[in-house]
Amino acid sequence: MVMKSNNSIFLIIGIITLLTIACKHSPLVTQEAADIIPTPTDTSSGNPGNGGNNGIPCDPDTIYFQNTILPLFISNCAKSGCHNATTAQKDIILDSYINVMNSGEITPGNASEGDIMEVITETDPDDIMPPPPNQPLSQQQINMIAQWINQGAQNNQCNECDTTNVTYSGKIRSILDGKCVGCHNNTLASDGVNLTNYIGVQSVALNGRLYGAVNHSPGFTAMPQGGPKLPDCEIAAIRIWVQDGAPNN
Repeated sequence: MVMKSNNSIFLIIGIITLLTIACKHSPLVTQEAADIIPTPTDTSSGNPGNGGNNGIPCDPDTIYFQNTILPLFISNCAKSGCHNATTAQKDIILDSYINVMNSGEITPGNASEGDIMEVITETDPDDIMPPPPNQPLSQQQINMIAQWINQGAQNNQCNECDTTNVTYSGKIRSILDGKCVGCHNNTLASDGVNLTNYIGVQSVALNGRLYGAVNHSPGFTAMPQGGPKLPDCEIAAIRIWVQDGAPNN
């Protein structure tokens, strides 16, 4: 009788231990998000299922138009009321490589000659671009635009993809800063979404709005608005991070 009692105790302890482990590792994603986000093996949208490293490696010393510069223009400049195809303030449209180069604001190989560097570094609130209440470009973003112009203002891109270790600080934050924060910031929180801090990002990640928007899922406003869909690799990174519980890691 003592042996049976001990076995029962050990069985109960084992079950409790397994439940505790499961709770520690269970994602915090809401059911709505779980219904929107595909399983890790789903590749219907071209996203890598379980991560990996493939594509054309990106040169760390090169700034790529399609990867970095165009998303900056789309998020900060080519939007309603400014330089999209509909509004075209001062007849300038900044939603594609052809339109950017036809603007007359850029001199390939010499960032100091084009007007674009003058307006994005302007200190006068009446002349700076993007204009208030839009958030001004960061110094890092300004430096990247200047470097791209000095490197010849080419219509270039790279397709490097690594989703083996996706973290908020190492991957997600840079995607949002470069492609979303221009519309979703402290002064211009479009649709009530502010992506400048982790709390704001976490809320739309866990309810499925972040992935639904960037994946152009039915029922969501496609983001970036007015711009091309994010690369498959970046969408996959967001999916993997959200499925992990959207941790602040």
